[in-house]
Amino acid sequence: MNKNSIYFVIPAYNEEKIIGSVLKKLNKNGYFKIIVINDNSSDNTHKISKKYAYVINHKKNRGQGAALRHGINYCLKQSKCKYIVTFDADGQHRIEDLNNMLKPVIDKKCEITLGSRFLCKKSNMPFIKWFLLKLSLVFTLLISHINLTDTHNGYRVMNRYAAKCIEIKENCMAHASEIIDEIGIKKIKYKEIPVIINYNPYVIKKHNFYALIKRSIFVAFKMIIRKFRLLFNNN
Repeated sequence: MNKNSIYFVIPAYNEEKIIGSVLKKLNKNGYFKIIVINDNSSDNTHKISKKYAYVINHKKNRGQGAALRHGINYCLKQSKCKYIVTFDADGQHRIEDLNNMLKPVIDKKCEITLGSRFLCKKSNMPFIKWFLLKLSLVFTLLISHINLTDTHNGYRVMNRYAAKCIEIKENCMAHASEIIDEIGIKKIKYKEIPVIINYNPYVIKKHNFYALIKRSIFVAFKMIIRKFRLLFNNN
């Protein structure tokens, strides 16, 4: 496996406390094609990231969806890029799970793999997070008609075909549901892979109770609007 054909896309916003250790670990494991999209951070995210990765800076805070879109489009312009990994900047995702995520795509058994924390028994997930994610499974099944165990996991591996097919239009957090919807609409071959999510103190502190509920309601509303637009356009 040529690691130089594997490109990481990592959106980042004010992650100076942890992004250095995340990127350093990727480098240590032989991964150097790392694209950090610095979403107008007000801290030292850019300064730290540029030691280990290529950094794209947004002049305005545009949201995680916009950052992913920008990063994926950049990767598709690189002729050596065969596989794209979307990876979180806050230390949630483990490099130890990457080989299992990559293998089905490299072996052409699917076009995209989706990490699932619910297929792995090891978890220290906060209850409110567990509850909201379980609710989102039902919502996604109703809206996108795709039966997944984890619909809001940012750990993904895709080949160039899948990356070209998936159109991310949502700039903010609704992009996660949008990607699932795109997989269903475009009939992209997918496979869920068990992954361990590291709910470290930094992650838990960053995602508070009220923010999670507010975000979940917002995402649900956006996806309902998207579905109605698609139905209207098809008619």
